[in-house]
Amino acid sequence: MSTDGGRPYLSIVIPAYNEEDRLGVSLPLIEAYVRERGLDAEILIVDDGSTDGTAQMASAFLRGRRGRVLRHPENRGKGAAVRRGVLKADGRWVLITDADLSTPIEEHAKLAEIAREEDLDVAFGSRGLPESQVEIRQNPLRQLMGKTFNVILRRITGLPHRDTQCGFKLLDRQRTRPLFERMVIDHFAFDVELLFLCDRFGLRVKEIPVIWRNSERTTVNIVTAPPQMLLDVLKVRWHFRRGLYNP
Repeated sequence: MSTDGGRPYLSIVIPAYNEEDRLGVSLPLIEAYVRERGLDAEILIVDDGSTDGTAQMASAFLRGRRGRVLRHPENRGKGAAVRRGVLKADGRWVLITDADLSTPIEEHAKLAEIAREEDLDVAFGSRGLPESQVEIRQNPLRQLMGKTFNVILRRITGLPHRDTQCGFKLLDRQRTRPLFERMVIDHFAFDVELLFLCDRFGLRVKEIPVIWRNSERTTVNIVTAPPQMLLDVLKVRWHFRRGLYNP
């Protein structure tokens, strides 16, 4: 895959908090996919204040390869980690993916093809469409929590999407960078913030069904996360109404 002025075609951004074990499995899979597809890609791992060996393991894996480890001295939240990774990325396109590869890395090919054919700015994976393949589901409580949150956010934001929270998103770096420079949400509602701003500023976005497999280990607290996410969504609307996102 050709590059633009020496820049990689694809930057793969992975937010990571205490993901030493899972990155040990996922990074070789990502490398194999990149090699098999002949992609010119870099890997950016954002260590969000991990207390295990995430940074050391990732640095050792990337030694001699095209990639970097960016570190936060303390845990700031997934939104902050993704934001930093995207702003440091050099690729023509940026793929955001979770460390556990709940959505297999091979689904990138589907998003990239659709983004190219339909001239999209953002193509994002979804577990909520009829064609989505959810092979391992969350427990019933988390499923109910997710569906309830989606209904509430659709009412608050007016977004039509069935699943904003799937951690697999492909972005046109040049078109979305101005949004990331103004985004403020540090926690899990950053996905909503991104899609809300895409909608308001006229970027071309499409929700695409993907394969998804739940991973039992999660940093989402079912007690504290929903109120925090609701407050963050309201914060997004408040910021927008005050013009704080405007270029």
